[in-house]
Amino acid sequence: MGILDELRQLSAAEDFFRVLDVPYDPQVLNVARLHILRRMGTYLNGADIEQGGDDAACRALCRAQLQRAYDDFTRSTPITERVFKVHRDAIRPSGAFVSLSELTQSGE
Repeated sequence: MGILDELRQLSAAEDFFRVLDVPYDPQVLNVARLHILRRMGTYLNGADIEQGGDDAACRALCRAQLQRAYDDFTRSTPITERVFKVHRDAIRPSGAFVSLSELTQSGE
C-alpha cells in the first residue's frame, strides 16, 4: 500500500501527523484540525502528486505540505486564513449605506 492509499484510510487529524511524522501542538490541532487538513489538500492539489514518482518522494512531499499547512495555523488563526467559505464570507467589506430618509429626501 502506498502512502496516498494509507492517507486515504485515515480519519483523525492526529493520524496524519503520526503517519507523516510531523510534530504538533495538541492545542493548535484542536482549534484548526479541519483547516490544516484542507490547506494540506490545497497544497497537494497543485503538486501533481499522483503523477509517478516513488513512494518515498511522495511521502516526503506529503510531509512537507502537512508541515507547511500546520505552520500556517501556528502563526495565524482559522478566521484570518479563511480556508472555508464560511470564514471568507464572515467579514465582507462594508458597502455604501444609503438610508431610507436620504432616498425620500432626494426627490424634494
